[in-house]
Amino acid sequence: MPPLDSLLSVAARYDAIVFDQWGVLHDGSTAYPEAVATVAELAARGQRMAVLSNSGKRAEINRARIAGMGFEGDGFEVVMTSGEALWRDMQGAALAHLRTLLPITAAEGDAQTWAEGLSVQFTQDLAEADGALLMGLPDGADHSETRAMLEAARARGLPLICSNPDRASPRAGGVTVISPGALAHEYQDAGGDVTFYGKPHLPIFAALQSALGIADPARILMVGDSPEHDIAGAHGAGWHALFIAGGLHAAATEDLFSAIAPPHYSLPTLR
Repeated sequence: MPPLDSLLSVAARYDAIVFDQWGVLHDGSTAYPEAVATVAELAARGQRMAVLSNSGKRAEINRARIAGMGFEGDGFEVVMTSGEALWRDMQGAALAHLRTLLPITAAEGDAQTWAEGLSVQFTQDLAEADGALLMGLPDGADHSETRAMLEAARARGLPLICSNPDRASPRAGGVTVISPGALAHEYQDAGGDVTFYGKPHLPIFAALQSALGIADPARILMVGDSPEHDIAGAHGAGWHALFIAGGLHAAATEDLFSAIAPPHYSLPTLR
């Protein structure tokens, strides 16, 4: 895992550079200044760039969020999120059997905003639901009510769609919060049927590679801070990977890559 002084030193080797959001570009509320400067310099050099995020929300909401933090929205050729990938499948026939969903979100109204343009209904009544949709979790909650709701859903045999597979996410001040993937894995471990959308699962990498029109996967560099999602997913897709050590796992002391192939490069922060 050779350390770099800057992403700029290897960027020209790749046809496109793909960034994770949280822990790489920003902390959920504020952009990292060096990241803003690095992305601006890459754009000035004509580097193709994209964002690949385990956000349960759709792509354009995330593009606007990134732009609102000081990044040039047009600098990212494609923004692909797990929520966007799910929306596209719900629009088609892949999930036609799931039309009435029990929503679990970080904020009220998130599911309705996400579902605009879809023939999907939401209910809080388990007896009416075809399945459960786990999009997000509010920061700071103990999630006991959510766990109880999911246990009731599992007992009824409802399939669960998780559109944010992250188990944890970094926040300002070095805080780490529980993310939907943690509860989805609990559901799965208890015998529940779970479908994950997002990293490290291959379809979202393939969708982005197709959108970029790049034939050789080794010409794409994934920049992320999660060994489980960003690095392992990039390896599975045949992409190269750069690990941001100061993101989600900044305080970790264990060998993060004991069970996962190491990345091609590492940086403490995006710079």
